[in-house]
Amino acid sequence: MSSLADRTAHYFETLARLTRDADVSDHAGHRKTLSDGFDDFLTRGRAAHDADKKMIFIGNGASASMASHYALDFVKNGGIRSLAITDHAMLTALTNDIGGDTIFAEQVGFYAQPGDILVAISSSGSSPNVLKAVERARDMGCSIVTFSGFAPDNPLRSSGDLNFHVAGDEYGLVETAHAALIHAIIDLSLGWGTAEDRNPGALKRRRAADAGE
Repeated sequence: MSSLADRTAHYFETLARLTRDADVSDHAGHRKTLSDGFDDFLTRGRAAHDADKKMIFIGNGASASMASHYALDFVKNGGIRSLAITDHAMLTALTNDIGGDTIFAEQVGFYAQPGDILVAISSSGSSPNVLKAVERARDMGCSIVTFSGFAPDNPLRSSGDLNFHVAGDEYGLVETAHAALIHAIIDLSLGWGTAEDRNPGALKRRRAADAGE
């Protein structure tokens, strides 16, 4: 058996490859480069915000925590109106009253408006409550962005107007790749890697440098 050091290196090499090689496609299945996918995501999000619409994030389990995390980041750092419909009281009430398969679809019905964007995150791409939410959002005139993994023909991957797919079959790797992809969209949109980087860390470094002059 390989040493722990070898397996650790291989793990991070695999994670980097899965993230870097994430597949991006539109509703018709036409492929995009990763950077074009990022640009498409941001263009949709900014257009929705400018039209007084919003992005709505959903997901189960770890993907629910990502939905909350990135709804926050897109509002606070990205300046794009966003929310996550992952409140535990609402979810448990709806599960108790109507069953788990429609907990997101019901909330889409409560909160979504035509022109909103539903961002659906699911490692398997086959969670019934996520798929039903996508159907409801589509019927209401929303556009759909998906992040999925596992099987390349999972149903979520073919349901979005913009789809990001990570070709892994382990939750830890797919979830971490999804988090990296969404964070990259925000960070790069704020100028990461340029002299005008507006990410909080870069702003803090520049302020410290200015104070030291």
